[in-house]
Amino acid sequence: MRADTVGQVKPTLHPGDHPYMTGAFAPNYTEYNATELEVIGEIPRRLNGVYLRNTQNPVHQPLGTYHVFDGDGMLHMLSFQNGKAEYRNRFLRTKGFMEEQAAGHALYAGLIDKPSLAQRPGWGARGGLKDTSATDVIVHAGAALTTFYQCGEPYCFDARTLDPLGVADWGEHVLPDNGISAHPKVCPRTGDLLFFNYSKTAPYMHYGEVDRNNQLVYYVPVPLPGPRLPHDMVFTEHFAILNDFPLHWDEALLPQGKHKLIYREDQPARFAVVPRRNAPQTGVRWFEASPTYVLHWLNAWEEGDELVLHGYHQKTPMPKLGYDNTGNTLGPERYGPTLYEWRLNLATGAVKERRLDERHLEFGMINCRHWGRPYRYSYNMIAHPSSFLFDGVMRYDHTTGASAQYLFGEGRFGSESPMAPCFDATEEDDGYVVSFVSDMNTDRSECVVLNARNLAAGPVARIMLPHRISSGTHSCWADASEIDESKWAGLA
Repeated sequence: MRADTVGQVKPTLHPGDHPYMTGAFAPNYTEYNATELEVIGEIPRRLNGVYLRNTQNPVHQPLGTYHVFDGDGMLHMLSFQNGKAEYRNRFLRTKGFMEEQAAGHALYAGLIDKPSLAQRPGWGARGGLKDTSATDVIVHAGAALTTFYQCGEPYCFDARTLDPLGVADWGEHVLPDNGISAHPKVCPRTGDLLFFNYSKTAPYMHYGEVDRNNQLVYYVPVPLPGPRLPHDMVFTEHFAILNDFPLHWDEALLPQGKHKLIYREDQPARFAVVPRRNAPQTGVRWFEASPTYVLHWLNAWEEGDELVLHGYHQKTPMPKLGYDNTGNTLGPERYGPTLYEWRLNLATGAVKERRLDERHLEFGMINCRHWGRPYRYSYNMIAHPSSFLFDGVMRYDHTTGASAQYLFGEGRFGSESPMAPCFDATEEDDGYVVSFVSDMNTDRSECVVLNARNLAAGPVARIMLPHRISSGTHSCWADASEIDESKWAGLA
């Protein structure tokens, strides 16, 4: 392995025994370019693209109580080409990150702190927060785009080198409404970026589209009855589906600057069906279903008069026993996320729903070429009990209900694991599942490459990284055809 140090950040953090600053969550401070990586097995030559993962890496001692989602962003990238792989990692040098670097200490409050604790005005739907851009990553218009779950600016990076490309200039048009949330989607047929945002002021939510040339071409309000906390969205050929779930801030306390979560189990889950910019229909339609919260969606498509949605329905969105808001109670047995289906009938307004599987699963991925249309296979993360870590990945066949899984092993924790279709694939599951795995037994990290059709067979390749990387949140796969330097126009 050849690993060149290209940057290093000096921390002021004193982690002590904090569960989300130590162990599998211990932050990284060194930036590498690594080539000639050690490989156990053989890297498939039909993989040509990049695996990107976003992580939280706290640099400075928090002003108050640290939450697992407060850390500074760091992108990790493994580039595949002609049976070889290269690794890079870079801090996401957002405006807030650079301000704190200049100051030499924290300036922003954390998720569960009072906003008044911050020494700088914060971002998004929760004032006082630093826009770390550390939640999600996706490739659009030829570049990697990172986003923040409480809304912020759209930061862009070279998807192969991770060089910063600045904030997308279309972001200026949506910043007054808190920018954009995490979990934008890219339509594989149009190349459009579909996004939403949310705030504490009316109309409380917007939906927008950025075309394949990185131009904002559609931006409309989606009025809500009050401030809400949506996290993800889904789309079909003609519609984007947003949500109004009964888990949100206590509106009575917001005027006092208090952000307390409440779950109103007497209120329905509501779905906003928003026509996409080229759809023949107009106007937002609302549908009601049984109360729940959905953190992440898998997919949606149109089937006759129905919109079919697949996502992770939570049985207990607000656990009553042993719950705290520090991030220490993120285990699946607390919330009970399971694969679930909703069918919204556009002709009658009726909603049908059913549970697809009883197992606790989350952070699922599909072959993204099938986003917005019928699909068969999903690749779901198997959560570690009582912790925000992943023990394995399970392939689920939505046609037969059959499943197969791969467990990373004792003391080994994986990442959100995208399905990477082969560049010449003609079938949905012709490809590989990739995951960064941190081994606490050896204090090392690697990328495992699994045959998407046979996860149980184990890795066809294990690619060793120069350091053990911190656990984090979201990831993506982008084929080399999606990464095109000529499409970087429009980036500030």
